[in-house]
Amino acid sequence: MTFAMVLRAALTLGLLSTPALAGSSAAQTPHNVIIFVADGLRSRIVDAHTAPGLQAVREEGVDFVNSHSLFPTITTPNASAIATGHRLGDTGDFGNVLYLGAGFAPPYSSPVQPLEDDVVLGLLDARYGGDYLHQKSLLDAAREKGWNTAAIGKLGPTAIQAVTSRDGRGTIVIDDMTNYPGGDGLPLDPQITAAIKAAGLPVAPPDRGLNTYPGAYNMPGVQVANVEQQAWFADVAAKVLLPRFKASGKPFVMVFWSRDPDGTQHNEGDSLNTLTPGINGPTSMKGVRNASDNLQRLREALASLGLDKTTDVFVTADHGFATESRQSKTSGAAKLRYPDTPLGFLPGGFLAIDLSRGLGLPLNDAFGFPVDLRGGFRPKGAALLGKDPAHPEIAIAFNGGADEIWIPTGSVELARRVVAFLTTQDYTGAIFVDDALGEIPGALPMSAIGMSGAAVTPRPQIIVSFRSFGTGCDDPEICGAEVADSDLQQGQGIHGTFGRQDTHNFMAAIGPDFKAGFRDPDPVSNADIAPTLARLMGVDLGGGGEARGRVIEEALAGGADPAVQVHVTRSAPAANGFVTILDWQEAAGFPYFDAAGAPGRTIGLKETAAGQ
Repeated sequence: MTFAMVLRAALTLGLLSTPALAGSSAAQTPHNVIIFVADGLRSRIVDAHTAPGLQAVREEGVDFVNSHSLFPTITTPNASAIATGHRLGDTGDFGNVLYLGAGFAPPYSSPVQPLEDDVVLGLLDARYGGDYLHQKSLLDAAREKGWNTAAIGKLGPTAIQAVTSRDGRGTIVIDDMTNYPGGDGLPLDPQITAAIKAAGLPVAPPDRGLNTYPGAYNMPGVQVANVEQQAWFADVAAKVLLPRFKASGKPFVMVFWSRDPDGTQHNEGDSLNTLTPGINGPTSMKGVRNASDNLQRLREALASLGLDKTTDVFVTADHGFATESRQSKTSGAAKLRYPDTPLGFLPGGFLAIDLSRGLGLPLNDAFGFPVDLRGGFRPKGAALLGKDPAHPEIAIAFNGGADEIWIPTGSVELARRVVAFLTTQDYTGAIFVDDALGEIPGALPMSAIGMSGAAVTPRPQIIVSFRSFGTGCDDPEICGAEVADSDLQQGQGIHGTFGRQDTHNFMAAIGPDFKAGFRDPDPVSNADIAPTLARLMGVDLGGGGEARGRVIEEALAGGADPAVQVHVTRSAPAANGFVTILDWQEAAGFPYFDAAGAPGRTIGLKETAAGQ
């Protein structure tokens, strides 16, 4: 089956999968819904010891053992999928950092912008017709039908759940910036602020305190989890929002986005410049437990309010996690000196530095200022390559375990040079190119991974996933490491690659509409959550685009297993033999992507499988 056939089948099945499930009735009052997102939670790290609250949902409800984060395995792309039920080819949220062609008014004047920012999300909406995703979110669909709706938690992905709710009168949105005097947070209904105060809580969330700072190349990072800030979010949800929703008499849907374990794993200080214990040290485990405790707090609040029997709880993680490696034998960037990087380690911005030197293009930072490598400087966050940074030949957004590359002119010749260079570097895991560039040896087309569709934002021409590898334990998903383009240190936490340590996120569900004690072996992904819950809620996501998720029939009462197939797709080899291999599954015509990369460079890749 070709990828075009897969997409057509997905659209057809998505349209035909709307009838009510056996035993359900449209006349019944739909059940409430909580979506709990434990940011950066690996599936296999959860057990009764590390995360009892999370493990309880897995054991008592549905355990999605074959779960998937979307690639790039980073936050805002997966937030867009969780919100809308569409893959990235439709949402256009291709990375945490995007090249937009032109910046906004100062101080947002760089053409490359980070999306974990309420102001930037509003500017994106304004540029792209009022909604940069161009797909209806589950919360918007529910609110249109009279539901109570709320999104609470981590700055960025929380607002993406209802990205057009920016006036305080639509969906309740509460994040890190809520009610900060003079801050850039979204407005909150004064009645909600008053209710928070009446509950004995501060009207604004506390900051992250000692959990904030990642340290430096010569100073360890944090050793505490994000307990205080997340306790405030959990208290607001449990003491203010849930009682308010119950009193209204209307059904509700709420997204709770837990920054932990992601934030703590990124900044942990247990493994400075060493790969072990990496993100398996005591600090990261505190972050895992913190997320588990927050989930348990919400479930206890539901029980105390008598809502536990009428509320479905769907738990997911936007992506998995790994330990960051900053080492390469082939990178020229690693041979230079920087005041903030140990000698011989890859600096943040290494890919831009290497491409600049390898292709002979001037290197500029994200605002167009030249970068003086001889002075020990380096680009941070993004880079623009070319003599005229206002019209760059190449723009690069650093996204951790995967970097995204735009070639604004669409030059096929330049794209081929970039790919040829990437195939020579030992940090390259997998390469994907825009279909419009044609076949390029060593790379697979972006349509092969759901990156083509109805998106309105500029799609990158090239995406590179970096190398991942195990550090010696029996399960590389638990002790995985990966090369990453970031400002964190070797030994701290990172994600973004196409390795199974990053694509295998935690997913589980419990509630009156889900099977009890069911272990689901079929592939599922973050794009399936909204279609499944929309079915249960009786709301219509509508919208265009073919890169949709499916209804997870097999997890629902009366639902049957889908037909599942396993596939392997290989690129043509580059001149030096480099090849990108993609392992993927198909359930009811919908694709699920396990791992992709060159042999020996990607955790979870089935290198011996025959190509199809």
